Amino acid sequence: MGAALQAAAALARREWSSTWRQPAEWLTPLGFVVGVAAMFPLGLGPEPARLRELAPGLLWIAALLASLLALPRLFAPDLADGSLEQWWLSPLPRPLAVALKLAVHWGLGSLPLVLVTPLLALAFGIEDPAPLALSLLLGTPALALLGGLGAALVLHARAGAGLLALLLLPLEVPVLVFGTAAANGGANADTALLLLGAWLALLLALAPWATSAALSLMLD
Repeated sequence: MGAALQAAAALARREWSSTWRQPAEWLTPLGFVVGVAAMFPLGLGPEPARLRELAPGLLWIAALLASLLALPRLFAPDLADGSLEQWWLSPLPRPLAVALKLAVHWGLGSLPLVLVTPLLALAFGIEDPAPLALSLLLGTPALALLGGLGAALVLHARAGAGLLALLLLPLEVPVLVFGTAAANGGANADTALLLLGAWLALLLALAPWATSAALSLMLD
């Protein structure tokens, strides 16, 4: 147990420091969402009521697309420098290693978006940004878990980015539907938030195991 904990701490530190030293990897999704949000009024017109009505769904779509940007290189550098093989030789269980990798990926790539969501919501005239921020707080980890599985499955594919999008978008539809419904508020918002949380719990239980199995197949 002690060796596994030391390996987990070492992996978390390594992933955090290596990702932090490449700001383009984790700033690009945030910049994408902010850029798209800035263009909403240009494309839809400066009508406050219309922008306020469409903003939750549009921001959720932007967040979903932004989550795809860094996925093609999620495991590729680790495969290239031999780090992936070292994970498999360490005393750390493989699903836990994958979960730590995805946690760092979410913490630097999606958590900043959740933190700036209140500012984006206020910019669109949304008086209560809490439902939108809470839906993204539950939904973006689900997107990261699905993204990790997709990135593992297309690790050796030449057209990885295009294949990854085709593979993931159908799987991410429930997250988008529940997240948008929760962000819009209204009578069904609590139910949608519970369904989103249940979907996240299911992915937390299954996705690290499935991703580690896919990576094992890729290494064979």
